[in-house]
Amino acid sequence: MPANPQDRTQARSMVISRQGIVATSQTLASQAGAQILARGGSAMDAAIAANAVLGVVEPTSDGIGGDLFAIYWDAKTGKLTGINASGWAPKALSIEYLRQKGISSMPQEGIQSVTVPGCVDGWEKLHQKFGRLAWNDLFQPAIYYATNGFPVTEMIAGAWSRAVSTLEMDENGRRIFLRNGAAPGVGEIFRNPELAGAMELIADGGAAAFYRGPIAKALLKTSDRLGGTMAGADLGEFESEWVAPISTDYHGWTVYELPPNGQGMATLEMLNIMERFALSSYMPLSADAFHLKMESQKLAYADLQRYLADPRYAKVPVAGILSKKYAAERAGLIDMKGARCGNDAGDPKPYAGDTIYLSVVDRDGNIASLIQSVYLSFGSGVVVEGYGFHLQDRGGLFEMDASHPNALEGRKRPFHTIIPAFMEKGPVHIGFGIMGGLNQAQAHAQFVSNVVDHEMNIQAALEAPRFTKLNFGGCDVMIEARVPADVRADLMERGHRLDVQGDFSSWMGGGQVVIHDSASGVNYAASSPRKDGAAVPEAPDFFRNDKAKGKNQKAKGKS
Repeated sequence: MPANPQDRTQARSMVISRQGIVATSQTLASQAGAQILARGGSAMDAAIAANAVLGVVEPTSDGIGGDLFAIYWDAKTGKLTGINASGWAPKALSIEYLRQKGISSMPQEGIQSVTVPGCVDGWEKLHQKFGRLAWNDLFQPAIYYATNGFPVTEMIAGAWSRAVSTLEMDENGRRIFLRNGAAPGVGEIFRNPELAGAMELIADGGAAAFYRGPIAKALLKTSDRLGGTMAGADLGEFESEWVAPISTDYHGWTVYELPPNGQGMATLEMLNIMERFALSSYMPLSADAFHLKMESQKLAYADLQRYLADPRYAKVPVAGILSKKYAAERAGLIDMKGARCGNDAGDPKPYAGDTIYLSVVDRDGNIASLIQSVYLSFGSGVVVEGYGFHLQDRGGLFEMDASHPNALEGRKRPFHTIIPAFMEKGPVHIGFGIMGGLNQAQAHAQFVSNVVDHEMNIQAALEAPRFTKLNFGGCDVMIEARVPADVRADLMERGHRLDVQGDFSSWMGGGQVVIHDSASGVNYAASSPRKDGAAVPEAPDFFRNDKAKGKNQKAKGKS
């Protein structure tokens, strides 16, 4: 791992340990996961426990009312396993149904934006396959914080305060998440005993409690009260899906994402386009490097918008999009002197042949790369009666154009933004992810380039200044203020319209990274300063030898 301890540009050091490490966006969740590892839990046990805590302490971004995707790397076999735990639209929800209600574009909030939450089913399947500890144990930290409360942290408090209008939509949201009409401030203790009750039911009854038991009944009652279409069968018949990761080679590294309906294919297309240029010869903060990555993003995202859909309902030309020949065709459209402002998708078919992310590595080297979200801050704004959690608004990402591959249909999964990732070369295996809606695929590609092209260690690569574009088409792009002024001026001369954000802007997405080095057995981790979190290592049992000595001394005394 490259290091430059003198006059370095990164603010934090990597966390390095022979034990396991948990990296999340909130330190209490990282600590909970590290304790699960210390109790003998696997990387997946720790990931589930940390995710459950995040649903309590970072309710703006995630929770049991949302979806989940994960990649798991088994250190013994070297096998990668992926899961798609994204829920489908209710069977009765259709374009015709919405039009009859006078709705002409997909709702971004309220009950008509709600799809079946896939998170809890995903947890259960992942635990059955990769868990070591008892299921019930994994939820005790979340139950503790929901019952006893926790101090609200800085970034989360800011996001909470910006979502007051969403919380005010629902009487339960106002009652639970606002006090006298205001969000809790930094350091204020927040409790959610209703959510503790939901977690206890899941801990005791598994996924059945959520999809067919008391939580399901409350969810359906809430939906009926608000005029939703969710039915018992929509919940009870849902199952998450095991999927094989898709990948590309980037300068000797294999980079993995999950297949559609997630946007990971855009990361891989970006990398394939970027590979056509000598990026390693550019300085990382040069105008040429930024321009090339920005132009690659636009080309990949035009294809993303045109083709991404649920592959059970539409033909998604993944093989063509990942083709190196197609990348060469797309790369030929890049003019290093000027920005493209159009939004024209290519034709890959001829080449066919608000969110949390956490990563965990355990002492055996197994890696869990897991992402989970309710989509926009506090999701749909709808809180399930009696159980203190919001339902996601993923349905807002469907299209109302019946001819589009991502058109709304009952039991169809929408275009999904949340994507976990993994990359490896030789003995180095990296689980990584970066949050933030459409930011994610482009942030992944920038992270990979920082590691591979610019030879940064994972903390430096995660912290490095980034750009993001959260829409399709046009030359507008957000960029962090740490990019030098002369570089920004050069980019504007090429036609980019820059919206300069803060030094560590949340628009660029916080991220987490873990590494297992199979050659040395050493683990590494990094956590982004754009979030409240940290990478926390598992603590060995420092006193085990002392206990053993004490027993031996007692035995000698008796003899």
